[in-house]
Amino acid sequence: MAETILVVDDEKPIVEILQYNLEKEGYNVVTAYDGEEALSLVEKDAPSLIVLDIMLPQKDGFTVCREIRSQWDIPIIMLTAKEMEMDKVLGLELGADDYVTKPFSAREVTARVKALLRRSKLEERHPGDSKNKIKAGSIVVDQNEMQVYNLGKPIELTLREYNLLLHMIMKPGFVFSREQLLDQVWGYDYIGDDRTVDVTIRRLREKLEQDPAHPEYIKTKRGVGYYFRTL
Repeated sequence: MAETILVVDDEKPIVEILQYNLEKEGYNVVTAYDGEEALSLVEKDAPSLIVLDIMLPQKDGFTVCREIRSQWDIPIIMLTAKEMEMDKVLGLELGADDYVTKPFSAREVTARVKALLRRSKLEERHPGDSKNKIKAGSIVVDQNEMQVYNLGKPIELTLREYNLLLHMIMKPGFVFSREQLLDQVWGYDYIGDDRTVDVTIRRLREKLEQDPAHPEYIKTKRGVGYYFRTL
């Protein structure tokens, strides 16, 4: 059965060219032209991935991304304007997995769709190498449930956040460069930059740390990368 991709943009030519190219690759494509319609189609069609523009009528892409993330863990690629660098950062902070800058080639978007879907399938198939619980201070990672607890309370993480935490907590004290994390957690075929790692680390700290500005667990090695503190 073909995977369903939801394409959301208020510019009809962009929607049509993405739909044409994605359908040519064998995907089933559903389309929306505003934020409200997009949320309705997420519930109705349960897409495998969403290509989401920021500038939308009714509800903008940021609002749509936030509402999707509160209920579903569907990979999201956001479409941003070239000059709006902060849009990329905000989109990633809200839980987008990747972004593409306008103007773009349909071929680039298709490549990113394939990469994200391929990685998502691998993560679902191999969520962890064992079914044991990993404990570090007040944090517990239950690989069987794919659930993280802090001080006994469940912490809601996206699949990407969960896999990043699991990857680091399994090698406490090991300093990962951003490039290593992109390669090992996002996948060798991830097309993006290391800002994605910084934003995901920031989200993890906000969810796990008592004081995200002075983290106890997820530490920074200046000029090198990040590591999970040895406890």
